[in-house]
Amino acid sequence: MSAQPSYQLFCMGNPLLDMQVTNGEELLKKYGLKSNDAILAEEKHAPIYRELVENYKVTYVAGGAAQNAARGAAYVLPPHSVVYTGCVGDDDLAEQLKAANQREGLDQVYQVKKGEKTGACAVIISGHDRSLVTTLGAAEKFEKEHLSSPEVAPLIEAAKIYYVEGYFLTHGIESALEVAKKASEAGKIFVLNLSAPFIPQFFAVQLQQILPYCDIIIGNEAEAEAWASATGLPNKDDLSAVARAIATQPKSNASRPRTVIITHGPKATTVVSSADPENPKVFQVTPLKDEEIVDTNGAGDAFAGGFLGGLVLGKSIDESVEAGHKLGAMCVQQVGPQYKWPKVQIF
Repeated sequence: MSAQPSYQLFCMGNPLLDMQVTNGEELLKKYGLKSNDAILAEEKHAPIYRELVENYKVTYVAGGAAQNAARGAAYVLPPHSVVYTGCVGDDDLAEQLKAANQREGLDQVYQVKKGEKTGACAVIISGHDRSLVTTLGAAEKFEKEHLSSPEVAPLIEAAKIYYVEGYFLTHGIESALEVAKKASEAGKIFVLNLSAPFIPQFFAVQLQQILPYCDIIIGNEAEAEAWASATGLPNKDDLSAVARAIATQPKSNASRPRTVIITHGPKATTVVSSADPENPKVFQVTPLKDEEIVDTNGAGDAFAGGFLGGLVLGKSIDESVEAGHKLGAMCVQQVGPQYKWPKVQIF
């Protein structure tokens, strides 16, 4: 793909192929997993991927948090509005990811590591919950030099909005900081998703490094609670208070207020701006009937995708949150992080 510096939105993260199974209660017990969590695989989890293939009906779906969100944004935007980067292997899994991206209109500039395996994520569905167990594979081999390559550098230069998943901070803090600082210096918008409770819990140092450059932070109630615990906030489940604490952290580009958005599944979404931290906004979610929900894998990423699409189109934060709700609701009615086809107009 020749560089087309017309992409408004530049996204970066860990490209993964999701291996999704249902009725996974036994797997949760066997591997000591929580029903609604996301973790990096340890040695004890290594056999889970083979077990899925041997004992369950596996649905393979393109995954990776920022890639899901980028596909969501591409879904609601004109073609060639969104580009995504991350590191993959030279294997069939990477080809499956490219095909899924193409369907939604997302372009990618992967770094390809020869001889490495593309990352995979075991997605264990139980009821309406999803438990994610990730083996990063090639994804954690991403090199900062890729950002200055002739293929990628002009895309970063031309973009207006940048989105990075919290998962990327586990190995790619230098790359994330490079993009975040460039955005901040140029007065552009940098968006970070907290991604999972273990990021504020165990990668607080990396989070503090990048926080000053973040214009918008997206998280869910579990991630907000983990941030509150890690930083010693008294009211861990007061989402407005947690959002306020994050919004009012020091910021390098003080001319733009920081906005913090905390989703809460089918419950309301809380939005706090550092410009008016004492007045949180609460956006109600229209709940779906139980029988309408297929699974919740990728729902938060879909919210982020709809929200980012709104930002790219110049919509207000309020309108963008509503777009996020619409895309999230669409996603939970599909298998995994997918969207309705033929396309449904969100805006």
